[in-house]
Amino acid sequence: MDLVTPGIGLVFWTGIIFAILLFVLTKFAWKPINKMITNRNQSIEDALKQADLAREEMKQLKADNERILSEARLERDKMLQDAKEMKNQIIGEAKGEAQKEVEKVKKAATAEIEAQKAAAMEEIRNQVLDLSVLVAEKVIRKELKSTNEHEKFVDDLLKDVKLN
Repeated sequence: MDLVTPGIGLVFWTGIIFAILLFVLTKFAWKPINKMITNRNQSIEDALKQADLAREEMKQLKADNERILSEARLERDKMLQDAKEMKNQIIGEAKGEAQKEVEKVKKAATAEIEAQKAAAMEEIRNQVLDLSVLVAEKVIRKELKSTNEHEKFVDDLLKDVKLN
């Protein structure tokens, strides 16, 4: 059992060396190691905060993108609606102008027809008047002795006279 139980001197010198080692490690190594660990923890926390900030910023950017997209869609829809309204307005104006032009042409045609009708009636009146004068002149020139002769003469005159 001597081998398993250490001697008092060995325990003493081991304790002193351990105390010196502990003092040296505390003085020179412990503070820098703690400082490095603290810095490492701080950098990890900062990185996590930055990641959270980036995540929030991404959420905000995504929300902004969605808002911008919805605004763009609304603007596109408004532009399409305005274009449709403008198209309908132009078509309506064109129809109105075409209707006015049709009415104008109808009035001009009606006036032309009335003028030609009046001219034709005047020409017919003049021809009837000329024919009446011609018939009266021929009747007066010839003396008629009987009614039969008179009827025969009028029939002959009607055959000779050609209407225009």
